[in-house]
Amino acid sequence: MVVWVLILSAVVPLFWIVMIYNSLVSLRNDVTNAWHQIDVQLKRRHDLIPNLVSVVKGYMEYERNVLEGITTARTKAIAAADMREKAAAEDSLTQALKSLFAVMENYPVLKSNENVMELQEELVSTENKIAFSRQLYNDLVANLATKIEIFPNNMVSSLFGFRKAEYFSADGRGKNMQGIEKNKL
Repeated sequence: MVVWVLILSAVVPLFWIVMIYNSLVSLRNDVTNAWHQIDVQLKRRHDLIPNLVSVVKGYMEYERNVLEGITTARTKAIAAADMREKAAAEDSLTQALKSLFAVMENYPVLKSNENVMELQEELVSTENKIAFSRQLYNDLVANLATKIEIFPNNMVSSLFGFRKAEYFSADGRGKNMQGIEKNKL
């Protein structure tokens, strides 16, 4: 009987640690996957922008600064290295696209151009997917942070070096947390 008590007293805590560890790994992988889903949508947007710029370029000869602003913002967004930089660059790109759409309203010929309307609709659809993906990502980041901080999970998470992921904020200012890319969650 004493042997069984000793075995159970060793197995139960080990089982408990394995369960917590596995749930943390699962959440970490969900966060990583959600980040990659955002990245897919951002790449789609980056790919659509040159098509839109080339279609409207001929019509908007007096709006060169708007088109150059979009091109510059897109280049910065593609080149962004970490989460904060990427969030700020994507926010700038969104603002540049809003400027383009506002200027396009002054060109009735653009509003009636089928290619322009299709590209604009694809960009709007992509923006919606980006917003949804960001929300899902941030929800998963919050779940991971909670799981890491609550007792007794905090003991296992610190033992195995689990870190919080950084929120993807629309204004480019993440919380004071380590970035997902940097720490390779």
